Amino acid sequence: MEPIEILKVSNIPTFLVDDLNKSYLMHDHHHINDPDALKRVVALVGGGDAKVDRGLLSLLPNVKMISIFGVGYDGVDVQAAIEKGISVGHTPGVLNDDVADLAMGLLLSVARQIPRADQFVRAGDWVDGPFNLTKKLTGSSLGIVGLGRIGQAIAKRASAFDMKISYTARTQKSDLPYPYFPSVKALAAEVDFLLAITPGGDSTRGMINQEVFEALGPKGYFINVARGSVVDQPAMIKALQNKVIAGAGLDVYLDEPRIAPEIRHLPNVVLTPHIASGTFETRRAMADLALANLAAFIAGTKIPALVPECQAVLGS
Repeated sequence: MEPIEILKVSNIPTFLVDDLNKSYLMHDHHHINDPDALKRVVALVGGGDAKVDRGLLSLLPNVKMISIFGVGYDGVDVQAAIEKGISVGHTPGVLNDDVADLAMGLLLSVARQIPRADQFVRAGDWVDGPFNLTKKLTGSSLGIVGLGRIGQAIAKRASAFDMKISYTARTQKSDLPYPYFPSVKALAAEVDFLLAITPGGDSTRGMINQEVFEALGPKGYFINVARGSVVDQPAMIKALQNKVIAGAGLDVYLDEPRIAPEIRHLPNVVLTPHIASGTFETRRAMADLALANLAAFIAGTKIPALVPECQAVLGS
């Protein structure tokens, strides 16, 4: 029987590559030596940073499945895929806890200045006097931009710190007890900490902007575990440099892994390298779901985790 041929369109973990190679003939889009392979490829596999546009799809006449290793898929032109009858799968749900855990870690790190305190001790500065006072997290107010599965997991953890939780989202969620605000700016004006966990893409690009930072104010903190694209990055840098806001905790960036020097040199930010889902357990679970989505497509059975756009149009 002829092998089923697939195309890897971005970096994915080695253990997922090994699993895919057991069942499929996998090509790397950076190193295709056989142009005819493009006609034989039936599925694409990539991470949340994968870029799949109309141009790429036009070169792949027989592709009918895109399996994304990640919950975000804003680099995929889903509308173009749907027009070509291509199903798009992703890995929601399995990374909720890890992302929520890191979000809380960033909240604590920014509020209590934990990284700077660590450096303070290591440098021997303690002998010259005590560390500066910091911001109390318990009892503070938290505004969440996007209250989907991960946002609700964050809210659950924040409630253990007796934080006053409110949110904004595309639609108000009547089944949740938190106050709703109709805009990010209105939300920012009422909270101590503003946290973004909304999907990326054109509809949310730059939604955290200068007006939002001004509303958040000089005692407010910004946390981003969403996508770098949801922030007007130059406006954020200026807000941090000029103390328009007190600080930020960032796991995602506009041009990662190339981080603007201005961000790296800011003393009032805590930076992590897009590791919100980065535990052994969760990455394994994400890989298993990406594999299951692909296997279901090959078998002609129900795909476990289609992206919402495909659920609405293509079904399973």
